Amino acid sequence: MNQRGIVTVSQAFYRSLPVMAGYIILGTGFGILLRNAGYGTLWAFAMSGLIYAGSMQYVGVGLISGGASVITTIITTVMVNARHLFYSISMIERYKDTGRYKPYLIFSLTDETYSLLCDGQASKETSGSLYRFLVSFFNQCYWVLGSVIGSLLGSALPFSTDGIEFSMTALFVASFTEQLVSGKNHIPALTGLLCSLFCLLVFGPEYFLIPTMLLITFCLTVFQRRLASGEEETK
Repeated sequence: MNQRGIVTVSQAFYRSLPVMAGYIILGTGFGILLRNAGYGTLWAFAMSGLIYAGSMQYVGVGLISGGASVITTIITTVMVNARHLFYSISMIERYKDTGRYKPYLIFSLTDETYSLLCDGQASKETSGSLYRFLVSFFNQCYWVLGSVIGSLLGSALPFSTDGIEFSMTALFVASFTEQLVSGKNHIPALTGLLCSLFCLLVFGPEYFLIPTMLLITFCLTVFQRRLASGEEETK
């Protein structure tokens, strides 16, 4: 591997470290939950490797253990993961020239990976496409590892799973805080926070997610146009 490749690997790994801390813990929680539902380590590995959908995997434990129908599973999956439609729209330009990495980048775009890659931060010494691939790959490896660890622990030690699903919410809050602190432009973060609170009050906790995504997309589109026009006027 040449010098640029080594730098790319090291920077991608360093960038993914905050997610590693969260994903191993959250993956462990999922593995324990899945084991307590009667599904072993192979199931944990397969779900985290092939589905890789964080919060949906937590929901999926209840679906498969409760004997949910295919239609119910499909509808629930679409509703829980609908936010990724909006993530993907904003990543079109960044993923446009990623070549052979594109299919995996699309598959592995989770909330936390999006928060790391949406700002486009990659030094000139790195290969942009490889950098994005490695950040995504490292993050999934952490999740798979945590899931397997949780499944093995769940088979050896008794655990109470009460409240364990809140761990995903905790990671979302941590990702939001990291982006707010490290980012120079706080408009996206504040827009997301205010829109979420508004829709939560209007639509309630069960139905606020989709309206929130729509409102955030609309607001950011308006802000982007205004910021772009303001920059052009100052030139």
